[in-house]
Amino acid sequence: MIKLGITGGIGSGKSTVSEILKIMGIPVYIADIESKKLTESSPIIREKLIDVFGSDLYEGDKLNKPLLASYIFNDKNKLAIANSIIHPEVDKHFINWVEKKPESPIVAVETAILFESGMNRFTDKTLMVYTPLEERIKRTMLRDNTTMEKVKERINSQVSDEEKIKLTDYIIYNDEKQSLIEQCKNLIHNIQQ
Repeated sequence: MIKLGITGGIGSGKSTVSEILKIMGIPVYIADIESKKLTESSPIIREKLIDVFGSDLYEGDKLNKPLLASYIFNDKNKLAIANSIIHPEVDKHFINWVEKKPESPIVAVETAILFESGMNRFTDKTLMVYTPLEERIKRTMLRDNTTMEKVKERINSQVSDEEKIKLTDYIIYNDEKQSLIEQCKNLIHNIQQ
């Protein structure tokens, strides 16, 4: 089994590429969705986050997301602590997920922070979805109904495209000049060789 890591900056089209791969029969683990579920449901994450940030972080069974965001948004140390609690549980969950897919010759994991989180250590190959910066900003502003400044803040908090390109085995260009479907077909063909 080949494990493919899919990454790219905000607004690059990772989710679109993941959907195409799913249609092609490749199971895709969406780390962002699963980490949110685990942050709500994992007793291990809950206990550790409460130890660090206080018991008001959860209201009953629900994580107070705005409160957690207020703690970590402008504090890199607190963000690193939260990530050090959440990421190991996501890693374990992903490994268990992969073990339940023995019939799949290829599985994938989609995460914006593939390299930052260290999740790339569980992958055999990596793919970056590349989209020109101006297009990423425009897409994200429309999708999230937010300002250019907010989008740029989020982009600046991620590893740059240039750095990700250096770390990546494959690149899919989501620039509306090349077919995403054809690029995905070629990618899978190359991986299977």
